[in-house]
Amino acid sequence: MESMAIRSLSMLLALFAIFVALREASASGGVFHVRHKFADQDPSLASLKAHDALRHARILAEIDLPLGGNRDPGDTGLYFTKIGIGTPSKDYYVQVDTGSDIFWLELKLYDPNESETAKLIPCTQDFCSATYDGPVPGCTPDLLCEYKVVYGDGSSSVGYFVKDTVQLGRVSGNLATAVANTSIIFGCGAKQSGDLGSSYVALDGLVGFGKSNSSLISQLAASGKVRKMFSHCLDGQNGGGIFAIGRVVQPKLSTTPMVPNQQHYNVNLTAIEVGKAFLPLPSNIFDTGNRKGTIIDSGTTLAYLPQVIYEPLINKIMSNHSDDKLFIVEGQFSCLRYSDRYISDRPISHIQNLVLSNKLVFYDLENQVIGWTEYNCSSTIKLQDEQSGVVYQVGPHDLSSACRLYIGRFILLLIQTIIFLSSIW
Repeated sequence: MESMAIRSLSMLLALFAIFVALREASASGGVFHVRHKFADQDPSLASLKAHDALRHARILAEIDLPLGGNRDPGDTGLYFTKIGIGTPSKDYYVQVDTGSDIFWLELKLYDPNESETAKLIPCTQDFCSATYDGPVPGCTPDLLCEYKVVYGDGSSSVGYFVKDTVQLGRVSGNLATAVANTSIIFGCGAKQSGDLGSSYVALDGLVGFGKSNSSLISQLAASGKVRKMFSHCLDGQNGGGIFAIGRVVQPKLSTTPMVPNQQHYNVNLTAIEVGKAFLPLPSNIFDTGNRKGTIIDSGTTLAYLPQVIYEPLINKIMSNHSDDKLFIVEGQFSCLRYSDRYISDRPISHIQNLVLSNKLVFYDLENQVIGWTEYNCSSTIKLQDEQSGVVYQVGPHDLSSACRLYIGRFILLLIQTIIFLSSIW
């Protein structure tokens, strides 16, 4: 009976995959469709905390090169996209993550031998030495550039770097894109370990938009394809939104400097506003050694505040709303009637995608600032082509009513990620 059930499930999934392929074939080509893992559902706080417990262990860990890395994006992040790689092009589903750098695919899913444009990266190449911050020890011309990523929860992946063609959606007009090909160096995860495999939604890899030279945004900018700036607008209600590379000219954004010399996108949090009053924060609370400021990360689910900030915040809220009460939810979370908050014992704070929902966030790596504004993420934004000066409207692709993926109890809404590329393509 069990084997029959497995075969039946496999057949259903195969038919489902064919259905999705047929539906997506009618859509415009070369566009990233970003899916929100928890769209159209009400996940428990415990499941969100479990998601973040793994993520925080990884995000706070160092990257140990040159052996390799392993991450299962199904457990580490909420937003993921479809991207075409290789010649002939094949589609892969990868997490979009601002909290990490390396773009990698599982080797069992991506085989460079099957792509006409794939090239192995030797350890003598500049990319490898830049990733190592210097010459690779013991490197000879016949050795590959290997990588090893070890996360704080003990998970790891070992692999090597390759260079291959990647399909991106270049903005060609208002709410229009065209297919553009470019070459990107990314990792092939040959061996994965750890407990990152337990997920309702299995993804094929991860595309990092972090600050290091190995990230996708850094590689595109170094090749002169794009300006080193990108933005996202996450629709917290439906799981839709926009993810774009390029300069945002509308709406107008407030900006704050990034904390220098930090691995992630950190900013200085100086006050929290409750009603019309500001809650003063201890001046040294975010100065914790090498980890300074507050991390802005699209892959973390909930908001995390140190105890010394959490308690005054709750006290201030309760003093303004004396009729409201705190409730214990799921046996461990202290929650207000209208807000889900809970205490984190970590001496570090995160601004995550639930807080970032319905806000346009702009990362300007050239000027080292982050901008933001309250925004309706189901509407459009405007990006400017730096060479021509032309301004284009960019918005989410309306696929939510045309195609939904039902996997178990998850309903994954498709949205469009627009990559704004310069006109040299």
